[in-house]
Amino acid sequence: MDKILEAVVMSSYPNNVKQGLVRRVIEAAKQPMDSEQCWSMLELSTKLYLTGDTKYKRDIGKEVLEVYGHYHPEEFEEFFNVRFLLSLLQEGYGPLGKRSHYVLDYIQLGLQFVLESPSANNIFSLLRIEVLRKVCERPSPKQCAKISKLLTQHPQCIPTGKHQVLFCQQLIRCIGQFQCVSEGEDDIMEFLEQVNKVSGLLQRIWRTQTSAILPSLKELFTIISSTENYKKKKEQEAPSNALASVVQFVPLELMDGVIRNLTNDDSITDVQMMTAIGRMIDWVSWPLGKNIDKWIIALLKGLAAVKKFSILIEVTLSKIEKVFSKLLYPIVREGALSVLQYMLLSFQHSHEAFHLLLPHIPRLVASLKREDSNSATSSLEQLAELIHCMFFRFSGFPDLYEPVLEAIKALPVPNEDQIKHLLGQNAWTSQKNELACFYPRLASKSETGKIGLINLGNTCYMNSIIQSLFMASDFRHSVLSLTEGNSQPLMTKLQWLFAFLEHSQRPAISPESFLSASWPPWFTPGAQQDCSEYLKYLLDRLHEEEKTGKRIYQKLKESSLMSQAVEHHYLNKTLIEKMFGGKMMTKIRCLKCLNVSSREEAFTDLSLAFPPPDRRVHGSTSVLPVEEIGPQFIEPPENPSQLTGSPWIPRKAPMARDPAASPMPVETLGFQEPGEVANPLSGDAIGVDAAKDPLSAFGEQACAPKDSRSVPDLINYFLSPERLTAENKYHCEKCASLQDAEKVAELTEGPHYLILTLLRFSFDPRTMKRKKILDNVSIPVVLKLPVLVTPEETEEVCWHGKDKAAPGSGFMSVVYDLCSVVVHSGISSESGHYYCYSRECTDTMPQGQPRDGAPKLASDKQLDFEIQWYLFNDTRVSFSSFESVSNVTSFFPKDTAYVLFYRQRLGRQSCLLHEALAESGHLHGEPSLQKDLMEAISKDNILYLQEQEKEARNRAAYISALPKSPLWWRDFDRDKDDDGSSGGCSPAAGGGGSGSFHGLVF
Repeated sequence: MDKILEAVVMSSYPNNVKQGLVRRVIEAAKQPMDSEQCWSMLELSTKLYLTGDTKYKRDIGKEVLEVYGHYHPEEFEEFFNVRFLLSLLQEGYGPLGKRSHYVLDYIQLGLQFVLESPSANNIFSLLRIEVLRKVCERPSPKQCAKISKLLTQHPQCIPTGKHQVLFCQQLIRCIGQFQCVSEGEDDIMEFLEQVNKVSGLLQRIWRTQTSAILPSLKELFTIISSTENYKKKKEQEAPSNALASVVQFVPLELMDGVIRNLTNDDSITDVQMMTAIGRMIDWVSWPLGKNIDKWIIALLKGLAAVKKFSILIEVTLSKIEKVFSKLLYPIVREGALSVLQYMLLSFQHSHEAFHLLLPHIPRLVASLKREDSNSATSSLEQLAELIHCMFFRFSGFPDLYEPVLEAIKALPVPNEDQIKHLLGQNAWTSQKNELACFYPRLASKSETGKIGLINLGNTCYMNSIIQSLFMASDFRHSVLSLTEGNSQPLMTKLQWLFAFLEHSQRPAISPESFLSASWPPWFTPGAQQDCSEYLKYLLDRLHEEEKTGKRIYQKLKESSLMSQAVEHHYLNKTLIEKMFGGKMMTKIRCLKCLNVSSREEAFTDLSLAFPPPDRRVHGSTSVLPVEEIGPQFIEPPENPSQLTGSPWIPRKAPMARDPAASPMPVETLGFQEPGEVANPLSGDAIGVDAAKDPLSAFGEQACAPKDSRSVPDLINYFLSPERLTAENKYHCEKCASLQDAEKVAELTEGPHYLILTLLRFSFDPRTMKRKKILDNVSIPVVLKLPVLVTPEETEEVCWHGKDKAAPGSGFMSVVYDLCSVVVHSGISSESGHYYCYSRECTDTMPQGQPRDGAPKLASDKQLDFEIQWYLFNDTRVSFSSFESVSNVTSFFPKDTAYVLFYRQRLGRQSCLLHEALAESGHLHGEPSLQKDLMEAISKDNILYLQEQEKEARNRAAYISALPKSPLWWRDFDRDKDDDGSSGGCSPAAGGGGSGSFHGLVF
C-alpha cells in the first residue's frame, strides 16, 4: 500500500484526481493490517511530511500519520520511539545540507498519540533535555517559536528544576538575538507573532514557577547591560528590542523589589547601568508591549532615589530625542509619551534636555493635528501641558520659544498650581511615591525625636491632621491601647501609624496604607484638598466604625453571648465622642409670642465664620456672659453697659464689690494688660503674676490690635444672636405663621478636645471661585469657653482646676489650652501647602495634689510656656515656639491659621474622662503595644539600620568616583528648604520643598 501511495503522490495527475486515490488509500488504512505494512506506511508519511517539496505532499503525510496514530496506536508507539526522536533532534532528517525544518512540527504532531503510552515519560524526559540543548544553539525566531508552540501544547516537555531556570535564561538570550530581516509588513507581522509565542512561553513558565522570574530578569539585565560592544556602537550587535516582550509579562508587584535590588547593587558599574537604561528606553519602539513605560520610569526614579544623577543626565540627553520621535507612531505613542513626560519633568537642573526638542516640536504638533484621531488629540493636550511646564521652569528664551508657542497657541494652558504640582512631584529630588518606603535614607532622625510623614503627592493636608491628632496625647494613648479584634479596620490602621510615629527609628514614614483606607471617595488623587474636610470625614468614619461594633454587640447581647464586663465597655460613648464630641443647644425665640423652641445636637468641631468688617464683636453682642477673671483678659470690655446681650436670657448683674467683673463671652488667659491691677477672684482665678510670668513677653504678639480679629472674637460672633427677618423669617408653630425671630447657639457640653475651623475660604460669585480671607487672627494660648449647665450640675464642680458656675448664671467657664495649629500657606483651598505647629498638653496638676487646692502657679507656667512646640512639615520636624505660632501670618501673609486644636483642662466636664484614663493607666506614659505591632516595628527598625549601613558604604564609594564639584551636583546639594521660605514651602504646591536635596527623606 505504501508503494501505491508513493506512486500516486509522485504522479503527474491533477491534484483532484490524486486526492480521490489518496482518499481510498487512507480509508483502507483504517482497516486492520500487519505490523510490517503499518511500519512502511509510517516511514513513507514521515518522509512526505519532513521532506515534501510542496505543501500538498506535507499535508498528505500529516493526514496519513494521524490515521495511523488513531487506528494503529500500538504500531505508531513502536515507530515513534525515543531513539528515533533523538536521531531526529540531533542529526535531523534528509540529505546533508538540506535538513528538514519541520522536525519540531513532526514531533508535536506525533506526541498527541503517545501521551498515554508506557514510553511517554521517556519521551518527555528526552524532550526536556533536547529543547534546552536547542535553545542553547540560538535557533532562529521561527524555530524558537516552534519550540514554544510544542512546549505550550505539551507542558510536560518543559525542563524542570534547575534546568527550567537555565532554559528561561537561554530563551531570553535567544530573544536578545532576534532580528527582523525584512521590512515588509507581512514579514514584520510574522516576526512579531513569533516573538509573542516565545515570550508567551516564558509567561506560562513564570505563572507556574515564580522562582524562575528573578533569575530570568537577572539574565535579561546582564544582556542589556553588557558593555562589550559599548565602544564599538555596532547597531547590529546590540540586543534586540524584542526583549521588551519579556518585561511585559513580569508581575508589577515585583517592580519595587527588582528596582531596589538593581539600584543598590554594588557590582553594577555606572557604565553598565547607563547602557542598560539606554537600551530599555529604546524599547519604547516595541509595538504592543504592555507596562514597558512603567518599568523604564520606575528604574529612572530608582536611580534618582539613590542619587545617581550622572547616569540620569547622560541617558536623558542621549535618548530624549529618540523617545520624542516615537510620538509620531500611534502604536507606541502612549508609552513613549509617558517616558518623555518623566524625562523632561525630572530634568529640572538645566534647560539642555528641553532645548534639544525645540526644533522638532512644531513639526510633531503639525503632524498630530493632521492625524486628527483621539490618540493624537489627547497626546497634543498632554504635550502642550508638558511644554508649558518647561516654559515655566526655564523662562528667558523668547527667541527659541516663539515658534513652539505659535504651534501650541490653540491648545489648553495649565494653571500655575498645576504646573508647580507636576514639577514638584517629578523632580529627581522629590520623594518617590511607590518606592518611598524601600530606599535607604541618609538623613538621621530629627533631633526633636519626632517622626515626619512622607508627602505622597499633595498629601500635606493629611499629614498635618495626622500629626495634630498624634500630638493629642489622650487620643493617642486611647488609640494605641486598642486591643486586637476591635472590629475597627480604619482605627487599627491609625493605631499602626501612631505606633510607628511613636517608636520607629526612621526620620519619616510613609502613610500610604492609611491614606488609601481613609481617602474620601470624592477627593481627586494628586490634588490639594481641604484639611478640615478630610478631618471631618476621618472622625466621622472612625465614629461610625465603632458604632457598627456597638450594634454588633447589641445583637450578641440578645443572644446572651457576651459577658457583663464586655457589655459595660460597649455601652460607653465612642472614642471620637469621648475625645472630640461636644453638644450645642440651638434656641429660636419668636419675637411676637416670645415662644422659644430648642434643639440639641452633637458636634466634633466648630466652624467659625468671619464677621463683616463693619461689625465689632469684642463681647458686645454675645448672649452668653460668664464671670470675668480680672487681670487675665487679653482685652477688657470697652463698654460694660453693652454686655447685657439678648433681653430674653436671664443675666447675673456684676457684683458691687468687683467693678471689673462685667460679663465677658469668651475669655483668654495667660496675659495681663499693662496698667491693670491683678484682682483674682477667690477660687476662680488662675493667679498669674505679670511681672513674673514669662508669657508676658509675648503679650504684644498674642494680643491683637483693637481693629483686628482674634479667636474669641470669632467664637463670640458664632455664639451671638442672629435676627431672622425678611426672607429668613422663622415659622413659629404657636403663631402658625412666619415671624421675625432671634436665634442663638449655646454650648451645653464642652468637648475634651475642642477643634475650631476658621472659615477662611469663601465663594466669590463674581469670579465663580473660592477665595481666601487672609486676615490675621490672634490665637490665645489659653481660652475660657462658656458652657451652659443645669442647676443640678452647678453644684457638682470637680475639685481639679475648678471654674465654678456663678449662682443662678446658668453658665460655667471651661478652660482650654492650645495644643495644635494647622496652617495653610497659599491663596486658594485647591492649592498651597499645609503644615502644623503642635505641642503635647497634659494636666496642670501633678498626681497626688490635695483635692482641696487649686492648681499651682508653676503648673500653669509649665502648661502655657515651658511645654515645647514642634513644627511638622511633611518629612521635616523641628523645634518651634508659641512666638512662631503667633507671628507666622505677620511674617508670611499667605500663611494663616486654619484649624486649631484645644485641650480641656482638668475640670468639671473632663473629670470623669481623666479618671477613666488614669484608671486604665494611660494618662501618664505611653501604653504598651500589641505583640505583633511591636514585632513589626522592631523588624522595620532593624531593616532601617541595615539600610543605613549599606547606604553609607555605597555613598562613600560613589562620591569618591565622581568628578570634583560638578555644577549640577552643587545645585542639587544645597538645601533649598533652608532659604527662609514660610514653613518650608516650595514653589510646588504641597510638595514640602521639592527642590531640596538633604531636606527630603528618601
